Amino acid sequence: MRKDLIRSALAVVVFTVLLGLAYPLVMTGIAQVAFPGKADGSLITTGGRVTGSRLLARDVKDSPRYFHPRPSATGYSPSVTSFANRGPNQRATMMLTRQHLDAYIKAEKPYDPGLIPARVPIDAATFSASGVDPGISRANAGIQARRVAAVRHLPLARVRRLISENTAGRGLGVFGEPGVNTTTLNHALDQVAR
Repeated sequence: MRKDLIRSALAVVVFTVLLGLAYPLVMTGIAQVAFPGKADGSLITTGGRVTGSRLLARDVKDSPRYFHPRPSATGYSPSVTSFANRGPNQRATMMLTRQHLDAYIKAEKPYDPGLIPARVPIDAATFSASGVDPGISRANAGIQARRVAAVRHLPLARVRRLISENTAGRGLGVFGEPGVNTTTLNHALDQVAR
């Protein structure tokens, strides 16, 4: 029995060192060498100061100067990422989606008078899985471009060019749809026109 306890304790120590220390250090080292920016959180810096991460949406819903990300169930807090645990047929989901749709139309219609609910992309009114996803569809960005251009007094063509520059293609060239990163797009806008 004493031998079994010693072996068990030794196994715990060995595997703790191996899997709890050595493996994470090796993986971190490889990531730092192979993907230094991504391993550090894909940070955005302005004037030597960290202003955000390319991976996280920022809550800019109250500012018409910025492109708005998808609605968030967590208030865009990266420490409590989650999705709204509701089924697509639940009444609460339909009501919440309707509220998001109405808010979107209210914000965009003054700049796009012909905007009707049928033209609003689904990602403008529904949550992302994490609640902090900065990606929106190109159609969503195209609608918001009119508002951002008008509020910032920029030519619409310039704003559309920034959208194109901040659009990522399909994953591995085949998965999903191209998406616009609102965090990097808003950062680019701030560099062009404060």
